[in-house]
Amino acid sequence: MATYVFSDVHGHRAALERALDRVSPSEDDRFFCLGDMIDRGPDPVGVLRVVRGLPNVTVLMGNHEDLMIDCVNNPGDGLAAMNWGLNGGAMTSAGLSEVEDDEASELLGWVAGLPRWSSARVAGRLFLFVHAGVRLGHVTPEAWGDAAVETFFSSQDPEDLTWIREDFWGAAEGLSGGDARGPVIVAGHTPTPYLERMAHEVDRPAVGADGLARMVRVGADRWDVDSAAAAGAGLGQVLVLRLEDEEEFYEPVLEGE
Repeated sequence: MATYVFSDVHGHRAALERALDRVSPSEDDRFFCLGDMIDRGPDPVGVLRVVRGLPNVTVLMGNHEDLMIDCVNNPGDGLAAMNWGLNGGAMTSAGLSEVEDDEASELLGWVAGLPRWSSARVAGRLFLFVHAGVRLGHVTPEAWGDAAVETFFSSQDPEDLTWIREDFWGAAEGLSGGDARGPVIVAGHTPTPYLERMAHEVDRPAVGADGLARMVRVGADRWDVDSAAAAGAGLGQVLVLRLEDEEEFYEPVLEGE
């Protein structure tokens, strides 16, 4: 059994499918999708279908899913519609309008019920999964059991879990205090090239020699897995990360997909 994480596919179904083909998942594998499946790219509904069909998958709410549900649940709210539209919602709205009403309703109902965080223990290490990050500086437990994890996330503002950026990646230390003994926080939301102007102690440049974005580790315990798929061809990739050995499976977004 292997554990895989990916995030911020943003409608680029073809690249996601190629990345998944490379890992060749079995029925025993488990997946964590950290949100932002939709908007920007050409096939957001296709991404929803692919992700929902994965074996043993836990899917988190991203800020783009949050914007979509807010708009759908408040059809007369012009501000909600504008917020979603300004963040690339037109492609998703158009895609949903082209499927049968029953499927659209089913997909929207599924997305509306997505959690904002999850966790797993892999190879003796605790991983905390969230779309955007957490508000650091809260009291953290000495022992990270299941109840402590629940309490920690209950103390967080749900909006931070889907929207936080500089205050998370720019903090001097994460949860481990620099000693790498605490949990690893795995998040997306912030394309890794943005980290150059906000993060300390990055493990490598966010853009590789091939000119494509890749994941970056910040300090001892923060991993950014948003490899800028939203930017499209020329910079963006879809990453599927295997946690057991930290192998990174990338597929670049190609022109027209």
